[in-house]
Amino acid sequence: MRPSSALFFAFAASAVAQDQIPLLDKLKGFLNQATAAISSAVPAAPSNPVKAASGKVAESIQHELTLENWKDVLTVDPTVSTPATQDWLVYITGGNTTCFGLCGNTTKAWNASLPLLAARPNAPKFAIVDCDKEQLLCNSWSVGPPSLYYFQIPKPLADQSAPATTVRFLPLNRTSTTTETFKKLFVDGEYEKTAPYEGYFHPFDGELQKYGLAIPLAYVFWGFSKMPSWLPMILISFISRSFM
Repeated sequence: MRPSSALFFAFAASAVAQDQIPLLDKLKGFLNQATAAISSAVPAAPSNPVKAASGKVAESIQHELTLENWKDVLTVDPTVSTPATQDWLVYITGGNTTCFGLCGNTTKAWNASLPLLAARPNAPKFAIVDCDKEQLLCNSWSVGPPSLYYFQIPKPLADQSAPATTVRFLPLNRTSTTTETFKKLFVDGEYEKTAPYEGYFHPFDGELQKYGLAIPLAYVFWGFSKMPSWLPMILISFISRSFM
């Protein structure tokens, strides 16, 4: 089979995989969207001052990443002497489109945990990606919400060479994530039990980034995600018959 055909099947499979989300999660998502629609017609209750305060703290100490700015944001302080490494903790969230309205619990826990994490000695810097707003960025990284990316970015040496960036991908449970989850991961150091990711979609050192293919593939994945679920199966059926 020609490479182009193999690549097409890979993309089609990725689109079809979108349909494999558990039925319970889809139902929860639909219920959340219906609840939101009903709530919008009801006068809002007085806001919780503690929740509002934690949200403001989160906004003040984390950077919002976009497709255009992430490479400029996720860097090392230029005033730090080499060798040096800057840690970045990136929270990946989404809304009704990419998280089916089920990221509220993890976002609440993340916001509440940020003051604790930021108060640690040698704390990492913090950032957030909303996959509903930045679908191309999330596709180029091949990540989905809710999850975390923990980057350890080395500063380039005098000859501009630098070791590879260490990346750990940490998925989060939509229902059971709490502030204790983040404490165990980053205060108790459990994130170190997760092996660094070194695959093709590595945001800094992956083959797709090196050869400028990450963004074109992100557009392809985005296009497949917009297709009706039945269309890839029909295309695969037609192509398989042509091979027969």
